[in-house]
Amino acid sequence: MKPRITLKNIAKEFGVSISTVSKALKDSHEISEVTRQKIKAFADYYNYKPNSLALQLRNQKTSVIGVIIPEIVHHFFSTVIDGIEKFANEKGYNVMVCLSNESYEKEVTNFSVLTNGSVDGLIVSIARETQENQNFDHFEALIKDDFPLVLFDRINDNLQCDKVIIDDIGGAYKAVNHLVEIGSKRIALITTQDFITVGSLRKEGYIKSLKKNGFKIDENLIYKIDDTKDLYEQIKKIINVQNPPDAILAVNEIYAAIALKISKEKGLKIPDDIAIIGFTSGLISEFTSPPLTCVEQHGNLMGRQAAELLIRRIEHTAPIGYQKEVISPNLKIRKSTVSLN
Repeated sequence: MKPRITLKNIAKEFGVSISTVSKALKDSHEISEVTRQKIKAFADYYNYKPNSLALQLRNQKTSVIGVIIPEIVHHFFSTVIDGIEKFANEKGYNVMVCLSNESYEKEVTNFSVLTNGSVDGLIVSIARETQENQNFDHFEALIKDDFPLVLFDRINDNLQCDKVIIDDIGGAYKAVNHLVEIGSKRIALITTQDFITVGSLRKEGYIKSLKKNGFKIDENLIYKIDDTKDLYEQIKKIINVQNPPDAILAVNEIYAAIALKISKEKGLKIPDDIAIIGFTSGLISEFTSPPLTCVEQHGNLMGRQAAELLIRRIEHTAPIGYQKEVISPNLKIRKSTVSLN
């Protein structure tokens, strides 16, 4: 008796996606006649029988979309989820949210749980550990199987799927230009490790603005934070030096708020002695003393656009080719950079 084979076995034999095999067996004209005949002959020879339960799970529309985010401490992610949920609800979909907690293994587990028939598509911001080890096999597997997928904020440009980001380079560029305009001379950057895409891009915008304004790039003013260690102690070392910066651009509002707190503890006047800007206009930025100037990321809009792209994929109304939406950020000026009346 010949062993029972699956769609996955057939796909592997011919080096194609599971979706291609499925379409060929259904005699779809999207697949060439030659490929259809080869796949059907192979399936007949091995007496392929569809798994009725798997088909039921695959073909059953749940009207639920899955969202995987790295963490919930940032106000930004809560605004993105709000945007996703509002748009999805308008279109008759519910939303299921999971956390990767910046873990590759947890992210892979979330993929496995959500794509077993629980949701119609996924919206994902990539975990720190996944970006660090550059292992995107779980994403590639979904893409190969034509599973609807949208990446937002933290993305990988090599993955062939829809994406929504903000102009991180432009946002940092605007922020540093503002610091130069108010007279700052030693502008520091508090950023992430380089493998975090948003931090890397914001560093690029920081450097671009300094060069445009005639500043020499001082690597000693670029501080890469390890999020697995004590943030307060790391940022404290940046400010408690003999020749501290007179301005700081932080790539998120938590770094910025900590820098603000440490500066005040040291007796520095803000913004007279040191000006501080962060990314994301959340509650932290609004209610620090003084309130933080920030780069607004428009998380709600990002969420709506991500949900719209995903639902179009689910409902087969998306245009040919994958879309990359880039949202332009703006600077919200508060008292951490300018003494406002």
